[in-house]
Amino acid sequence: MLKDHVVCDPSNRGRTLKVYAALEEICREFDLGIPIWLDSNISEFKRISKTRFTKDSFIEDIPFDYLEIQIIEEDQLFR
Repeated sequence: MLKDHVVCDPSNRGRTLKVYAALEEICREFDLGIPIWLDSNISEFKRISKTRFTKDSFIEDIPFDYLEIQIIEEDQLFR
């Protein structure tokens, strides 16, 4: 692992918006362009709340093998 960054978003936004905002923050922190969500990223993230963006997801060259994002903890709603 070269770098890591944790994003905490206590807002009331939906999960998808939180993920997109967190990815944007991570890319700003690491001075990267925002990767493109390929179908494989979407299905993997839906399935296991984690995905890896490889060089195919970036427009520019990246100096690492992949960028991995994962939801560590998610608020549970009780009704």
